[in-house]
Amino acid sequence: MDFSTLLLTNAGIVLGCMVLLWLLSLALKDASIVDIFWGFGFVVIAWSSILNAAAPSLLAWILVGMVTLWGCRLAGYLAWRNIGKGEDSRYREMREKPGRNFALFSLVVVYGLQGTIMWIVSLPLQIMPTLEGSFTALSVLGIALWMIGLAFESIGDWQLSRFKSDPSNQGKVLDQGLWRYTRHPNYFGDCVLWWGYYLLVVSVDASAWWTAIGPALMTFCLLWFSGVAHLEKRIPNRRPEYADYIRRTSAFFPWPPESKSSSTAVHNHFPTL
Repeated sequence: MDFSTLLLTNAGIVLGCMVLLWLLSLALKDASIVDIFWGFGFVVIAWSSILNAAAPSLLAWILVGMVTLWGCRLAGYLAWRNIGKGEDSRYREMREKPGRNFALFSLVVVYGLQGTIMWIVSLPLQIMPTLEGSFTALSVLGIALWMIGLAFESIGDWQLSRFKSDPSNQGKVLDQGLWRYTRHPNYFGDCVLWWGYYLLVVSVDASAWWTAIGPALMTFCLLWFSGVAHLEKRIPNRRPEYADYIRRTSAFFPWPPESKSSSTAVHNHFPTL
C-alpha cells in the first residue's frame, strides 16, 4: 500500500471510530468518553499503518511498540480517573449552551475535530512503516527523548492522582515532585515524547522532515488550544493559591521555582496566559 492510500485508509478508520464513539456518547449522555479514546486512537493508527505496510523495518516495529505502551497507559489512566465520575465539566458547559443542538455540535466540534487533529498529529507514525533504514545516533536520541517524555507524563499523572486522593489536600495546590518545576509536567512530557517519535522517523529518512507538522500541532494544542492556556483559565477560580503558584513556577518547561516569599515572576513565562 502506498503512502497516500495508507493516509486515506487511516482517515477512514479514524472517522469510523469517532462516529461509533459519538453514537456511544449519545447513549451514555457523556461526550467526555472521547478523552479516554485519545491515546488509544494513536495506537489504532500505528497498528493500521504497520499492518498495511509491505516490509516494515525493525525501527518501525519499535515505534509501534512505543506508541502502544504510551497510548494504552494514557487511555487506562484516563479510564480509571474518569469512568463513573459523570461527564467532564467542559462538555457539560458545551451541552448547556441555550439553543444548541448538542448532538450535532459534538459530532462536528468534539469528535470530528479531535479525529482530524489525531490524524494530522499521527503523520510521523503513519509514514514510519513505509521508510527503510537502520539505527543511527539520531534514532537513539529520539528514543531517549520519548523515554524522558513518558517519564514526565506518567510520573506527573501518578503524583497528581496521589495528591488528589488525600482528602486533606482538597482545594490545595500540588507544588511538589515534578509539579515543583513545571505547572504541567504531564503536558510537557506529552510534547517531548511526540518530538521523540519525530526524531526517530527522520533518523531513518530525512526527507520525512515535513511530518514535523504532527508534533508541532500537538505542541500548539498542549500550549494554547486545549492544554495549558485552556486549563489555567479555570483553575484559579477554584484554588486561590494557584495565582501564587503561577507567579513562582514555570508554566511548561521545567525550571527551578522562585521562593514562595518572592513576588518576582518566574523566568519562563511560556506560554503567555
